[in-house]
Amino acid sequence: MLRLEQVSKIYGDGTRALNEVSLKIEAGEFVVVLGRSGAGKSTLLRCINRLVEPTSGKIFFGDQEVTALDGPHLRSLRQQIGMIFQDYNLVDRLSVQTNVLAGALGRTPAWAALVNHFAKDDVDAARHHLQRLEIGNKGGQRADQLSGGQKQRVGIARALMQQPKLILADEPVASLDPATTRTILDILRRINREDGVTVLCNLHLPELAREYGQRLIAMKSGEVVYDGPPDGLTREMADQLYRSDFPEAGETA
Repeated sequence: MLRLEQVSKIYGDGTRALNEVSLKIEAGEFVVVLGRSGAGKSTLLRCINRLVEPTSGKIFFGDQEVTALDGPHLRSLRQQIGMIFQDYNLVDRLSVQTNVLAGALGRTPAWAALVNHFAKDDVDAARHHLQRLEIGNKGGQRADQLSGGQKQRVGIARALMQQPKLILADEPVASLDPATTRTILDILRRINREDGVTVLCNLHLPELAREYGQRLIAMKSGEVVYDGPPDGLTREMADQLYRSDFPEAGETA
């Protein structure tokens, strides 16, 4: 379904966020990308849908080369890939339902979107997704009136409006308390299992990664250092993953 071939990203300041990463993700998988802050996890996800432009390498989604697309072809591809953000990426002054309907913008005429006019089927779908995520009574509220967990449910509902084949979840629980964290991850796992949507989810806690991921991809310094089943990532490997590359005071490199 998704294939990366030697993908690298070097930012303008010289930071090498990804270093020749090659991966293959199969349809229907729930894959967790694990690593400390700065490991390259967010850059990896954002290169997949071209929110960040890779410096080199190729990315394929199905039979399309993502790295060769532009204009309407790229927009069409992005419609198949839902994105869930750590900071929710909602428009606070708009209602919950309007935020969810933003997921339908890719198939809504520009004039209709400007006047907030969406097809009845899309409005019905937005309400269905909110009900499914147990916030159906919040549709008329402003987004800034919600808790963090509720905001993330809105973000998930917006992604579902795209009828995606793949969901990219970039640290979707980093700002949430432990109980809400599990609720959100349970929702993503349910969508993966019930809807058959492939999920690629960034996390930074090994225990959550082992519990929810069918497969773990561990990253450090822009490189994949482990790719396999959850029980194959040992405690020693996890410790090494989170160990700084820089010596502490008094230590030698």
